Amino acid sequence: MRIGFKLLKFEKILFILFAFLSQNSLGNELLKIQEEDLVMGDLNAPITIIEYASLSCPHCASFHNDTLPIIKKEYIDTGKVKYIFRDFPLNLPALHGSMIVRCVEDDLYFKYLNALFSLQSSWVRATDSREYLFEIIKNGGMSRSDFDSCLANKEIENQILKNQIAAQQQFRIKTTPSFVINGSLVEGNKPIDTFRTIFDNILSY
Repeated sequence: MRIGFKLLKFEKILFILFAFLSQNSLGNELLKIQEEDLVMGDLNAPITIIEYASLSCPHCASFHNDTLPIIKKEYIDTGKVKYIFRDFPLNLPALHGSMIVRCVEDDLYFKYLNALFSLQSSWVRATDSREYLFEIIKNGGMSRSDFDSCLANKEIENQILKNQIAAQQQFRIKTTPSFVINGSLVEGNKPIDTFRTIFDNILSY
C-alpha cells in the first residue's frame, strides 16, 4: 500500500512536470522585471519565479508561510532562483494590504509582506480590517497619517489594479497563487517537491 502511494505521488509530479514543460512560453513584457518590481535573490539567477497572489488568499498565505522559506533557503539564497511578488488582490482588504506594503522602504518590503501573510487571519476577516491592518503596520513604525495617506493614494491603487488586469489578460490568471516560472504558468499552491522538480529540471539543461 505504501509503495502504491509513493508511485501515485511520483506519477502526479511527473504529470505536473509534463504539463509545465509542454506549455507555450508566455512571451510578453510582463516576463521582464518591471520598474515597480522588488526582487528577492540574484538578478542573474537562471530561474525567475513571478508569483501573483492576494494578501487575503489562504492558499497564498500557506505558500508564504510554509513553502517559500524552503525555496528561499534551497534556491534563492544559493543564486539559482530570483523571486518576484506581484499583487493580485481579490477584495478590498487585500488591496489595502498591497497598497500599504508599497508605501514602506524597499528593504522592508518582503518583511511587511511576510508579516501580513503570517497574520492574515487576524486582519483580513476582521469587521474593520483597515483598523486591524493599521495595528499590525504601526508596530513597524508607520504613523497613522502615513497610513491614511498611503491608502488615499490613487496612483498606487490604480497601478496595482492596472497590473492585475494586465496579468489577467496576458497570463490568463484564474486562481491565486499563480506562478510564472521562466515563462510558463503554474496555477495554485503546490507542494515543495513540485517546485523542486520544476527548478531542478530547468537547472539540469
